[in-house]
Amino acid sequence: MSKANFRDYINPVINAINNLGGSATPQEIYKYIAESLKLDDKILNEKKENGRSLYETQVAFARFYLAKADFIDSSKHGIWSLTDKGRQSKDLAKADIDKLIKDVNSQFLSRPKDATRNNIHTKDENDEGELNEDAYKDELLNIIHSLPPSGFERLCQRLLRESGFQEVTVNGKSGDGGIDGIGILQINPFVSFKVLFQSKRYSGSVGVEHIRNFQASMMGRADKGIIITTGTYTAAAKMEATRDGVPPIELVDGEKLVNMFEQLELGLKPRTTYEINFNFFDDFKE
Repeated sequence: MSKANFRDYINPVINAINNLGGSATPQEIYKYIAESLKLDDKILNEKKENGRSLYETQVAFARFYLAKADFIDSSKHGIWSLTDKGRQSKDLAKADIDKLIKDVNSQFLSRPKDATRNNIHTKDENDEGELNEDAYKDELLNIIHSLPPSGFERLCQRLLRESGFQEVTVNGKSGDGGIDGIGILQINPFVSFKVLFQSKRYSGSVGVEHIRNFQASMMGRADKGIIITTGTYTAAAKMEATRDGVPPIELVDGEKLVNMFEQLELGLKPRTTYEINFNFFDDFKE
């Protein structure tokens, strides 16, 4: 899998959703595939130029093609679920995968320019062509990553407030054990949690040492921690964040960060678009 591209994840995506009960979140699928294929950190932590995970991008493109080929239901926001066709399918042969990709590409690349003007087609060194309908995600991450440290801290403060945290303050200075801010999460009138957070504008991966240092700074000061980064986390860092006997830490990577901005419509303007179903009109051409 050292030279994997999105084609190699077509079958793993189908198998992952099947084994996860027929539907799952993207993060559940990323994790399942990584564990089932025993992918190492080199693959999981490889990044594109914009800082996004290459592995997760490739899996997402596999999902895109499967959705266009009616193996995955694309109508469920945030959830990947198999259609009847997907549930009945087994491992696709290489020839079947090649045909699937060719058929999906032909839906877009054979259209008149007017019909495809809103679709972005990009060329990648690992494939023949990718249909990128999520270009805004890359742009959003680039914008966030370009912010100064103080601006990123204030942006994380705003994100926490929008997510229901109260009394969110930022330190605005270094030297506090890597703690950038504090917030209170009110569960109900009787229960609340003090949460410490750290923000990291990374294009790389946050390693296990960062987690341990943050845990040490949290001892006796808060019930839970949050680390927000524009990058990714190593597998060891993810395990350390949930290890028994230490303060639990919620890890927010670049992909999850973008999803939160989408859900909150923070800095993003939702727009309804339509895609022409060319098959519908075929019956009227005879």
